[in-house]
Amino acid sequence: MRSEDRPTHTDERLEPDQKTVSRPLLPPDPAQCLENDPVRSEAVTRRVLQKLEDSETYAFSPDQLRMLTVFFELAQEFDTRRDFLSLCVQLPMLFFDQDCRLYLRTGPSAWKLARCLRMPDVLPESEPPPRAAVRGTNFYAPIYGRKDTTDILGYSLPDNVMGWLEVVGGAGLSRHTQLYFEKFAGRIGFQLHTRMARSKSREHLSFIQNLVEDIGHNVIVPNMVFKLFFNRLNASIGALARCVAEAPPETPADFTANLNFLQARLSDQYAEISSHYAQTSLFLETLLRRRHFQEGRYVLEKRRVNLFKQIVAPQVERYRPRLEDRGIAIDLSMGGIPDEPVHLMADLGLIAQVYANLFSNAVKYTRTITGPDGLPLKFMAYGWELLPDAFGPGRKGVKLNVFTTGTPVPESEREGLFQPGFRSLSTQREHGTGHGLAFVNQVVELHGGLTGYEAHEMGNNFYIVLPLEEEE
Repeated sequence: MRSEDRPTHTDERLEPDQKTVSRPLLPPDPAQCLENDPVRSEAVTRRVLQKLEDSETYAFSPDQLRMLTVFFELAQEFDTRRDFLSLCVQLPMLFFDQDCRLYLRTGPSAWKLARCLRMPDVLPESEPPPRAAVRGTNFYAPIYGRKDTTDILGYSLPDNVMGWLEVVGGAGLSRHTQLYFEKFAGRIGFQLHTRMARSKSREHLSFIQNLVEDIGHNVIVPNMVFKLFFNRLNASIGALARCVAEAPPETPADFTANLNFLQARLSDQYAEISSHYAQTSLFLETLLRRRHFQEGRYVLEKRRVNLFKQIVAPQVERYRPRLEDRGIAIDLSMGGIPDEPVHLMADLGLIAQVYANLFSNAVKYTRTITGPDGLPLKFMAYGWELLPDAFGPGRKGVKLNVFTTGTPVPESEREGLFQPGFRSLSTQREHGTGHGLAFVNQVVELHGGLTGYEAHEMGNNFYIVLPLEEEE
């Protein structure tokens, strides 16, 4: 056995300072087990059996199958497009002494010879057909794109054809051999699509990285300057208060009263704007964190936070005016969140955004119900509950609830609540994208937690469960 073919094993023994902290295994999701998803299991099984039946029907020779295997393996090995296209025309020659040419579209109505073994004496006078066909002495097998190939290319593909494999002298081949080259053209199409998608992803990533740099330079840094403006404004409001307090005795009382009213109103508006600025800055700096884009995922920056003071209270005050505008009361029957340090290790900005999304949904979807005493009720409530064994014996967690009155979500829709793009039929009148709860779920899972929904007679409770970790 060659050294490069020998299996390699990773030595999992770590030095003491390299050991990672063990995380509890999250409770299994029954939906991930195929025995609980018979429809999908049956569909996949049916396609596998169909493919087995098709392969038996094709009855390709060992050499034909071997060429497809070599093609698949080398397609993963060759990085450049030029090498890959060379492989497409060289394999038929090496295996079957068969000359082939490859044509690819460059636009909706433009195409070119992309690769060949030797320059042909004559090129096709018109575009090859969109279906496998013989033209003159040659056979043409179309190379089809996938559903999103047009999105990647940026132009339409007539008949979904992105190119053709021309088999020189293929008109004289048996129908069975022509079918084989059709299947080969299909594999070329799949590999081309995958390569283009990968290249497009790299372009997008490069653009996003540049965009993040621009955002940091043109948004985040200038946004910090507003803090200086707020400080100056606050100083001016304070100076106004001092002027009122130090006004001469002969100053008319109604003038002093007006100044007092103006100063109080400016102070309230300043507090509201300053709070909004603080939350907006937190979200901008958290969601546009450079490491998110560099690593292609949300990157947590955990620290010990006071759940009430740093996360919940600011969001309650932020959404209080909107709740009041819609006649939604804030009920503390669930106990609220205690004003005490909770040993919660979390990414402050992301968990704050989780609460912002939950409270935003409360503004949009809270509805009036008839209470037990026959009176109308319309309120939002929030609270917490300590769970000593939330993540296994002795692994504490905190369950955080946001409850709203209204009609419970239909049972048939509950499974999709935290899925991207999902919107309940009962919420269609409200503007939304179906992204809020999916974001909540993603952030909570990154924290090693759980999300869930509970239907109640009076409404809906959305909750998250976060581990109570000690500071590392």
